[in-house]
Amino acid sequence: MNKRWVLKDAADAETAKNLAADLNISTILANILVQRGVTSFEEARYFFRPSELHLHDPFLMADMEKAIARIDEAIAQNQKILIYGDYDVDGTTAVALVYSFFSKRYSQIAYYIPDRYKEGYGISTQGIDYAAENGFSLIIALDCGIKSVDKIAYANTLGVDFIICDHHLPGDELPDAVATLDPKRPQCDYPYKELSGCGIGFKLVQAYAEIHNIPFEEVAEYLDLVAISVACDIVHVTGENRVLAHLGLAKINAAPCVGVKMLMEVAGKSKDYNISDVVFQLGPRINAAGRIDDAKHAVQLLIACHEDDAREKGDLINLRNVERKGHDQQITDEALSIIDNDDVLIARKSTVVFNDNWHKGVIGIVASRLTEKYYRPTVVLTRSNGHVAGSARSVLGYDLYEALCGCSDLLIQFGGHKYAAGLTMEPENVPAFIEKFEQVVSSTIPDELLVQQISIDAEIDLAEIEPKFFRILNQFAPFGPENMAPVFMTRNVYVSGAAGLVGAKHIKMFVMQPGSPSFSCIAFNHGELLPELKNGVPFDICYTIEENVWREQRSIQLNIKGIRFK
Repeated sequence: MNKRWVLKDAADAETAKNLAADLNISTILANILVQRGVTSFEEARYFFRPSELHLHDPFLMADMEKAIARIDEAIAQNQKILIYGDYDVDGTTAVALVYSFFSKRYSQIAYYIPDRYKEGYGISTQGIDYAAENGFSLIIALDCGIKSVDKIAYANTLGVDFIICDHHLPGDELPDAVATLDPKRPQCDYPYKELSGCGIGFKLVQAYAEIHNIPFEEVAEYLDLVAISVACDIVHVTGENRVLAHLGLAKINAAPCVGVKMLMEVAGKSKDYNISDVVFQLGPRINAAGRIDDAKHAVQLLIACHEDDAREKGDLINLRNVERKGHDQQITDEALSIIDNDDVLIARKSTVVFNDNWHKGVIGIVASRLTEKYYRPTVVLTRSNGHVAGSARSVLGYDLYEALCGCSDLLIQFGGHKYAAGLTMEPENVPAFIEKFEQVVSSTIPDELLVQQISIDAEIDLAEIEPKFFRILNQFAPFGPENMAPVFMTRNVYVSGAAGLVGAKHIKMFVMQPGSPSFSCIAFNHGELLPELKNGVPFDICYTIEENVWREQRSIQLNIKGIRFK
């Protein structure tokens, strides 16, 4: 697939020049820092040296005092507390964190994860009934609840109080909870708005610890869980999230909790984790518990205190992940076949595919894969509990949630954000939805958004990639949304030696320019270009710069994102 290469506008030259001088770094790196909002020595120190001192006061969050007061009341009166969370990585890490912290200090506490298939996303009537029937008078809801106005009203009739810890956008009305912790809610002056659900849980625990003079070290024990949630919930890796991710990755690599350590073992990588490793090694395994079986297994792993318990749960979760991969591959192949054999579908600006028998737990992954392949807004539908459930994914720059709003008359419910959403409809509405979604998308999406874009931070020569440059570039990590690994472009490079295939689709080669060293490169999914990569033929590349570790040897490697011939 052809991709648009878009070179970012240069930052203000004077600001970049002054910053380069102040920090004793290249103007190229200073330019990238200014592009990312780092314009002074002080801001650069904050950026390059994340510290627990940079964490915000949790009591700046609206309703935090009310939340702590209600927890204190519950503990003083020996009331039962239920920790309730969503079944994805963010929800299960949040439940594990809050449950682990409070269960060390209070015994009348349990947790609850709704069943993805029977209860669906968020707070369920079944969960509230479970709490009421089992004598729980306080529910702490994590990573959900901000739109559960009716459910919280129902809980109030049963004498069950709620503290909501959510990070999603609220609706027009806030639920009538004892406390609603969400930086995105109105009248909340919390200085950072992009925390994960687990991050909100961490702030609750941090606030409780401050009030009760519990050392921060006892709260920091759970930073590995926060880092996993930040990585896997695809929240911004800026500001406080970047601090939490930095501290949490350090814990993952030095002293992970028993459950995370076991997860790393079954993933086959036990050290040197970065955000990307967390997303691709740990996240899918945690998610697989809820996709294929029961997300409670993920919580049981993450709260485990003994290696034997953790090993049993880790092995089970790894097995579920193998099953998930099987479903994922089968459904992706079937969906690709549907599209490739339908000229009408191929010609559209949206993709909607439906099969009664697809596994609901993996349709979100399949939607992501189809979006990667065809690069257009995509919905994957399957039958679930008498209705049709769907997962939707978008392309960069296109608001999927708005598109679904345009189809809301055909939907029972939908929710999500700009790039990912879930939806439910009556089976008889599927044909009309397919047509309406295409109509909405085709009338609102500019053609350029249907061509994948590579956003390039700077153009450089290979000779500029020297050890100091690479050392400073590494300190831009942890990477993630709004702080992605910088992408560089270099013109007129040549293959040094011979290029070859790794696997069926990946190219391994060395490239150089006259007067530069040669650099090892990996170009994933570019195998079809191999015949054109001949000695003496110049071409342009765009790439990220990373460290490759092979048999304990470390070297600089260019991860090629695009190749362009003259």
